[in-house]
Amino acid sequence: MEDNTENLDNLSNAESAGKADERFETIIGLETHVELSTKTKMFCGCRLSFGEKPNSNTCPVCLGHPGSLPVVNKKAVEYAMKIALALNCRINEYTIFHRKNYFYPDMTKNYQISQFDIPIGVGGFVDVNMGDYVRRVGITRVHMEEDAGKLVHSGTTGRISEADYSIGDFNRAGTPLIEIVTEPEIKSPLEAKQYMITLRNILLYLDVSDCSMEEGSLRCDANISVKLKGSDKLGTRAEIKNLNSFKFIQKALEYEVGRQISLINSGKKVIQQTRHYDDKTQSTKALRSKEEAHDYRYFPDPDLVPININESWIKEVRDSIPELPNQKEQRYNDKFGLSDYDSSLLASDFEISCYFEKALASYDSNAKGICNWLMGDFSAFLNKDQISINESKIKPEHLAGLVKLIDDGKISSKIAKSVFEEMYLKGTDPNEIIKEKGLEQISDEHELESIIKEVINNNPDAVNQYKSGKVKAIGFLVGQVMQKTKGKANPTLVNEIIIKKLS
Repeated sequence: MEDNTENLDNLSNAESAGKADERFETIIGLETHVELSTKTKMFCGCRLSFGEKPNSNTCPVCLGHPGSLPVVNKKAVEYAMKIALALNCRINEYTIFHRKNYFYPDMTKNYQISQFDIPIGVGGFVDVNMGDYVRRVGITRVHMEEDAGKLVHSGTTGRISEADYSIGDFNRAGTPLIEIVTEPEIKSPLEAKQYMITLRNILLYLDVSDCSMEEGSLRCDANISVKLKGSDKLGTRAEIKNLNSFKFIQKALEYEVGRQISLINSGKKVIQQTRHYDDKTQSTKALRSKEEAHDYRYFPDPDLVPININESWIKEVRDSIPELPNQKEQRYNDKFGLSDYDSSLLASDFEISCYFEKALASYDSNAKGICNWLMGDFSAFLNKDQISINESKIKPEHLAGLVKLIDDGKISSKIAKSVFEEMYLKGTDPNEIIKEKGLEQISDEHELESIIKEVINNNPDAVNQYKSGKVKAIGFLVGQVMQKTKGKANPTLVNEIIIKKLS
């Protein structure tokens, strides 16, 4: 279709227009799709799969053959309840499924089983920590549906617009899917990105989805509009479909803000439409005019009975919810005395938090020490290599062991850094590295006294400076001892012995 609203192919122009014009404010609402990690599909017994032979996990129900009848997956309903409760939603005790009708090759029965006006959860919220402030984002609804199949388009780009033909893989059709819809309360692309990071973290804690954005288990559609600050009149919104990375979410929305502001400033209209983000051009492109709810002709699915959810079932699901990020953050404060900053950083990343917990299981006497390594050197190495903590070679118990070796005075902090590098490269136990390289800290007073005596005799000027009141001169003497011992002397003990001898 012709897009007569822009021709803004220059990303920098669109971005600069959006960033420079502070007369406007941005309004964003997100619709997040979450594939649930149940063993079977939403309405049939086919097992879930990814990357397997096309159309190998299908049956008459998920293919929509005439006469086949769907049956609701109870585990998927409980996962949906768990998500809704974790997002502070109210559970509807009576909920039904609808048919959402549309004609597209990825749905063989030409409708999708979804929920319409009576979703499973309503009226929740998520608090998004933006550092300087907290943005509370309202959750309009949490509803259940089935996923569509997957179309593979011919050609080198994989784009339907450039393909001669498409082939269908229906292994994904019928996968249990949860849609989480926010209120239009997100005020910037950065807030949208942070909301998605926060939401993904909650879902990982709940263990209801693998949340793999690369595999499509977690993806979102963004509705975005701009309006003049202080105006009650909302702008015309555009929907950007299938954003599957945090980076793309922010980039796509930044571009779209600039595009819409540029159109308004040039006297043109923003047309309500569905758009796609192209990472290669870093711009959004029009796909089609935006559909409304009535276009889908929703009606209750005649093959599925209503679901009645009583209080005891809600309580059972609520009791199964594990410790969530905000609760974990509070525990880190109370039990281990970590700062709000440290606790927030640890709890806000599911993988790092799990790693931290495993390290504490081996050595919990210095949670701050373990945290410092995670937030400092370890994080720097991971960022440099662009890998996750689960992909690193260092086992949690080995990191805990390194901290204990420092606390026990067996190695200095300086030597610990070189030991850590060896651990990172090879995944070796720190005790083995220390033994192999002879790095154990010298803490024997008699051995140190002889070395210190030699250093004092060889540096009379530094001794005289210390005795004349220049306390910093002792640092030179400690440094000389460390140099002679190749960094293996216990610096605290060296300091004490030198002061004792010079006094």
